Amino acid sequence: MTTDIREYFPKRRTIRRYSDREVPAGLIDRLILEASHAPTTGNMQLYSVVETRDPEGLRRLAPAHFNQPQVEGCKVALTFCADFNRFSRWCEERRAEPCYDNLQSLVAATIDTIAFAQQFNTLAELNGLGVCWLGTTTYNAREIADALSLPELVVPVITLTVGYPADEGQEVGRLPLDAVLHRETYQPYTTERVNALYAEKEARPDSKQFVKENSKETLAQVFTDIRYPRANNELFSEKLIEYLKSSRFIK
Repeated sequence: MTTDIREYFPKRRTIRRYSDREVPAGLIDRLILEASHAPTTGNMQLYSVVETRDPEGLRRLAPAHFNQPQVEGCKVALTFCADFNRFSRWCEERRAEPCYDNLQSLVAATIDTIAFAQQFNTLAELNGLGVCWLGTTTYNAREIADALSLPELVVPVITLTVGYPADEGQEVGRLPLDAVLHRETYQPYTTERVNALYAEKEARPDSKQFVKENSKETLAQVFTDIRYPRANNELFSEKLIEYLKSSRFIK
């Protein structure tokens, strides 16, 4: 991985396969400490991260991440959690009444956690590590919380699998600037604009392969019907709501 910041972002790749080379604990510690200088709400640092190295611990986490091979194949899994437990305990110990068992507090802690995780992701890759960002963490938050013994007011938000790369990863492309940047006010996505913005993505060989192997007419149907269908979205929404209730963030 390049350490030239001008080349890093355009060339960065998600890494899902890792070599047998061990990742020093001291390196992870240093990168976590450096990542903690990411922006944070009110300088409260509303996050914690649970490091899993033990193969048995990785095996316990794997089903919650739908047994993606990088979970058991990595050297370190880092579960980044929105955490108002620690801050609330500090308040209690200092004769201050904590009032953070609510949705607004969860949003603040989640924002802090994502900023912290992304900063770690960038630092890790700039230090020669490969990283895979697992968006499956909130799908099975309860199972992950049980595996990691997370208390109330702590919610797993994102998991990063980490190791030295076994390959260079795959270039997946990104939408053009005009797709994401709105100047002054939000601009509508007309039919013509949508067609232009997604033309390159739809023309990629891997996109065409996804459409073919899933017997669909369009790439969008692969997302709506196969990868992220309504039934799954509603199921995992219900599971997450129940977990957030048990964590006291929502009533």
